[in-house]
Amino acid sequence: MKKILIIHTGGTIAMMEDKETGAVGQNQKNPLLLHTDALAEIADVMVEDLFQLPSPHITEKEMLILKQKIETSIIENKIEGVVITHGTDTLEETAYFLDITVQSDIPIVVTGAMRSSNELGADGPYNLISAVRVAASDSASGTGVLVVLNDEIHTGKNATKTHTSNIATFQSPQYGPLGIVSKREITFHHMPTVRETYDIGKVTKNVILLKAYAGMDGSIISAIRSLHPDGLVIEALGQGNLPPSMVPELKVLIDEGVPVVLVSRCFNGYVQDVYNYEGGGRQLKDLGVIFSNGLNGQKARLKLLITLEVTQKHDELQEMFFI
Repeated sequence: MKKILIIHTGGTIAMMEDKETGAVGQNQKNPLLLHTDALAEIADVMVEDLFQLPSPHITEKEMLILKQKIETSIIENKIEGVVITHGTDTLEETAYFLDITVQSDIPIVVTGAMRSSNELGADGPYNLISAVRVAASDSASGTGVLVVLNDEIHTGKNATKTHTSNIATFQSPQYGPLGIVSKREITFHHMPTVRETYDIGKVTKNVILLKAYAGMDGSIISAIRSLHPDGLVIEALGQGNLPPSMVPELKVLIDEGVPVVLVSRCFNGYVQDVYNYEGGGRQLKDLGVIFSNGLNGQKARLKLLITLEVTQKHDELQEMFFI
């Protein structure tokens, strides 16, 4: 049996519903610990309650602690796979952070639940078992960090939460899942072709995420400048366009040396420097805006946080965001 480290961090998967009020909250004891014996039939498991945090409380600090915990356990405990239980609100961000920072090819699987442990149809215990099965699979090695819920296997890079309450909330726009979990086996039907990692020991930068809308002007950019950010990510319109009244203030920000990364607010597709009008992608590219290769806003923000610990050079950042 493979040696699998299970790290519990909190979230709905580790919460219980108050039957009188309907409120869902944390209990003194993690209910998932009741299922540890059942997992022993799948792998040689080690279990650690690292945090008891709802996922909106998770920050880059906790993500970095997770990275360091995984890398230390690989060396000290010779673990061969990792499963992390996590609240779903920011699960995709933690998965992506680990995907581009952990310096190992062992399977790392992040899972969660949309229903608390004592609700009818609770999905947490099943998702946990599925995640351990994936982490123990030889086929999962070298695939990067995976997200496993609802019988599907997604990459940490592409998975995103698409529904507020549906148990099938995690999807991978454009790409679909890498594989499926069935009763008999773990099946991968395609694999990622590229994986990037950055070996960082700290996260110190302040990167702001902004969503564009019709009629937006430069006043928000001016307000952001007063905060002295280290970087800005903008979810732009369509293929990577902005209202023209934003451009003058955006130029000032870029001239001050603040990197600006552009993604699309659309659910699918890539930003491209196509349109050559004021505020169009071609003009923004000429101003020095960095175009991302298909990441959503929250993941592009994390990537800029991480890559700024490696370099502040515009050309190097643009090359990193092409990957």
